Amino acid sequence: MKHVIRTALVLAGAMGSATVSAGAIGVMPSQAADEARALAEAGATGDFARNLQAQEKRLQNERSYYPAMFRAAYARYPRIPAGTLEALAYSQSRWHQLRPDRNGEPRHGDMPQAWGVMGLYAGEGFADQVAEAAALLGTTPERVKHNPSTNILAAAVLLDRELRGTARDDEALAQALQRYAGFGGQAGAAVGDVDAYARASFAFDVLLGIDRGVNDNGIRVPERAVQWERAFPADTLVRLNAPLVRLDLDRDVPETGAFAIDPRTEQLVARAPDGEDAGIVDTSASATLATVDFPGARWVYSPNQSSRSGTAVREVAVHTMQGSYAGSISWFQNASSEVSAHYLIRSSDGQVTQMVRESQKAWHVRSHNPHSIGIEHEGYISNPDWYTTAMYNASAAITRQSCARYAGIVCTRAMRSYTTADLSDADYDIIGHQNLTDNSHTDPGKYWNWSKYYGLINPSSGTTTILDSFESSVGHFVTSPTYSGSTTGIATASTAARNCSIRHNGSCSLQVRLVDNTSSSSSWAVRLLSGSGNPGSNTGLSRNGRVGFWAFAAGSGVSVAVGIDDSDGTERSVSRALPANTWTYVEWKLSDSAQWNAWAGGANGAITASTVKLDAVWLYHANTSYTVNTYIDNVQLIN
Repeated sequence: MKHVIRTALVLAGAMGSATVSAGAIGVMPSQAADEARALAEAGATGDFARNLQAQEKRLQNERSYYPAMFRAAYARYPRIPAGTLEALAYSQSRWHQLRPDRNGEPRHGDMPQAWGVMGLYAGEGFADQVAEAAALLGTTPERVKHNPSTNILAAAVLLDRELRGTARDDEALAQALQRYAGFGGQAGAAVGDVDAYARASFAFDVLLGIDRGVNDNGIRVPERAVQWERAFPADTLVRLNAPLVRLDLDRDVPETGAFAIDPRTEQLVARAPDGEDAGIVDTSASATLATVDFPGARWVYSPNQSSRSGTAVREVAVHTMQGSYAGSISWFQNASSEVSAHYLIRSSDGQVTQMVRESQKAWHVRSHNPHSIGIEHEGYISNPDWYTTAMYNASAAITRQSCARYAGIVCTRAMRSYTTADLSDADYDIIGHQNLTDNSHTDPGKYWNWSKYYGLINPSSGTTTILDSFESSVGHFVTSPTYSGSTTGIATASTAARNCSIRHNGSCSLQVRLVDNTSSSSSWAVRLLSGSGNPGSNTGLSRNGRVGFWAFAAGSGVSVAVGIDDSDGTERSVSRALPANTWTYVEWKLSDSAQWNAWAGGANGAITASTVKLDAVWLYHANTSYTVNTYIDNVQLIN
C-alpha cells in the first residue's frame, strides 16, 4: 500500500466610513469611532485586562462585516478555492483593516506598509499590489487601500490572475500564493534561495490557516485538509519546520526512501543515508545547527549587520514587526532596507528565524545596537490577537537563554507593565522598543502583556502556574483534535474552540467537540496537541511538579490523560475517568513513575529530565455514533 505523508504546520488603522457596494452590507463603522468607544469602555486607568477586552470587542464588531465581503469575492472569482481569501486575510492582518496612514505608528525600519484587511503592499520595495489591483478592477488605489470590500476584491483579482490556467489542487494553489506574495524571488526556486524561502513561508502560512481552520474572536476560516505532500517538496517542508504530520492510520510511521516521521514530535525529518546508522537524522536543516545561537531556530542570513567592536551584550529589545513574518524575513534580506534583528518569531506557532548571529550587531535600535539582542514578533501593535501563547513562550525562551549567557542581562530586571516613558536610564535589561532613547517607535505597544512575559522569563517555584486559562484565546491548543496522526476514531468535523458559556474559572473554557468517523470502528483516542502542535513552543515544566486541569464531560465514558516530552521520548500518563456533567480536577505527579507509561521515541516510562514539556492532552472514548463534548479549563503546573 502506498502511504501518503500529510505534513501540516500548526500553527492571534481605520476602517473608513465608505458605503460597501457588495450588497446588503451597509456602512461599516469608522475605526476612529470604535477606538474612542473602546477607550471609553476601558477607562483611563491603563488596566491591561480592560484594554484588552475592549479591543477584542471592537475587533469582533469589525470582523462581523467581512464574511459577506468574502462571499461576494468568491462569486466574482469562482476559480479561487473556498477558504483561501479568509486564510489570506488571517495571515496578513488577522482580519483587521490596516490603515498605516491613521494609526500614528512610525515606520518600522521603513518596512513596506500593508493596506486593508488583505494586507496589500503599495510598493516601497515590495510589489505595488494596490496599483496593480486597482488597474485590473478599474478603480483607484485609494479605494483599494481604504474600502474593505474593494480591498478584498483587489486581493481576489490578483490571486485569480495567478490561478489562471492551473490545476485545481494544492500544488497549484501553493505556487500561485508564492507568485502573489509581493516580495522575494521566483516561486519554485531552490529552497536555499532566501527570497524563495520568504515566499514559501507566506504560502505555507496561508495554507496552514486553511488546513487547521480558525474559529476565534469572530475570525472564521473553514477547515479543509491540505495535501501538504503535493503543495511543497519534502525538503521545503522540513526547512519550514512543519511541526506535525497527519499519518495514514493503517500505520503509525509512513515509510519513504528519504524522509520519516519523528514519533515524538511528529515532525518530518530526513532518514539516515544508506550505510550509516539507521534511524532519524536531524534535518531542521543540518546547516542551521552549526549556525544558530538558539536551538531549533531556522537560519536565514541578513546582510544588515556589523561588528559589536567588543561591546558587551547587556540588553534585550522587544519589538513588533508591524508586518508579517514572511514579509519581514524578505525585508531584512534587502540590503537597502538597512534594518535587521537577531530573531523573528511567527505568531501562529512560535517558529523562530535567526538572521544575525548574537556575536554581531543587528540594526534595530540605533544607538542601542552595539549592546542589544533584538527579538521581532510578528503582527501589529493595534491587534492583540497576534500575541499568542506560542509566541510568548518562544520569545521568553530566547530571553531566558540571554540571561544565562550574558552577565549584563538579568531576567528580574525586565519591564512588568506597559508605559511609553523613556526607560533607557532605568535599571531595565529587557525593555520595549518604545522605551529606548534615540528611537521613535511605539512597539510592542499596550497589548503586549509584560506581566505575563515577566512570569515566563522568571518562573516561580512552589506556586500554581496557569499554562492556559482560555480567557482571551485558545492558548496552546490551537489545532483541530484530528490533527495528530496518532488520533484515531474521530472525524475531521471535530473541533477545539474557546467557549464562554461553560467554564470552571473565569469566563471561558476550551470546548473539544468529538464527532465520530463513520468509516472507522476504532475506539476514540484523541491526541489534542499543545504548543500549536509544536511541543517546543510550550513552557517548561519542573520534574518535581504536578500537571493538571479541570475537565467537564457532557456524557459518560470519557477518560483523559496527558503526554509529556521527556529527554528520552514522550511519556504518556495513566488515564483518569471523568464523571458526566460535572467539573472534575485531574492531575499527575511528574516525579511518580507509577503514573507514567512509555509511549514514543525511546521513552522509558518515567520522567527523568529536570525540565520537560507538555506534549498533549489525551481524550478517550469507546467508538460511538453520537457527538461528545468535553470542556477543559485552567491547564496548570503546581510546584
